Amino acid sequence: MTDRLPGLFEGTEMPTAGWWEALWPDPAKVLQAVGLMSGTDVIDLCSGDGWFTLQIAKIARHAVAIDLDPKLLEVTRLRLSEAGISNCNYVAGDAYEITTLVPQRVDFVFLANAFHGVPDRLRLARAVREVLKPSGRFAIVNWHQRRREETTILGEPRGPRTELRMSPDQTIAAVEPAGLKLSLLVEVPPYHYAAVFKPSAS
Repeated sequence: MTDRLPGLFEGTEMPTAGWWEALWPDPAKVLQAVGLMSGTDVIDLCSGDGWFTLQIAKIARHAVAIDLDPKLLEVTRLRLSEAGISNCNYVAGDAYEITTLVPQRVDFVFLANAFHGVPDRLRLARAVREVLKPSGRFAIVNWHQRRREETTILGEPRGPRTELRMSPDQTIAAVEPAGLKLSLLVEVPPYHYAAVFKPSAS
């Protein structure tokens, strides 16, 4: 296993080439399931190699890809450039510092395959709450709390260690104290669910 970058959330290293595409061959369908709307300002948080970022940018008015790893951001930039997409900014930085990295408020924050590894989930949720518009949404796509041996992709067990996985109730309990309220809970086959939150009334 390669060493993680300092600050990289536990168990959130990027998958080897090909299996994310095999897991979600239609990322736009996932975005539709979580309610991403056209004409919005969107952050793809912990964006990795941009598999979702490309589809987000096709839907959004403006997108921002945030990742700790500048090399992955370059992969994302190339992916979008080859598709002729120019409405995305690429920001290297710590997800906890989202309000500094993106000073303007946004309509939507999308986070896939990372929340299980966040050491201080309340801190992250509070930071996301601060960057959202009052009508904004925060979508977390998480692995179901199944044994890793049961979540196979391309013939091999994939995803975070079993003990890192979170049930929907655990995800909701981690996020709602930050001033966010569950708005939508949907299945994201074959192994994930999405919990979508909105800011609570003040």
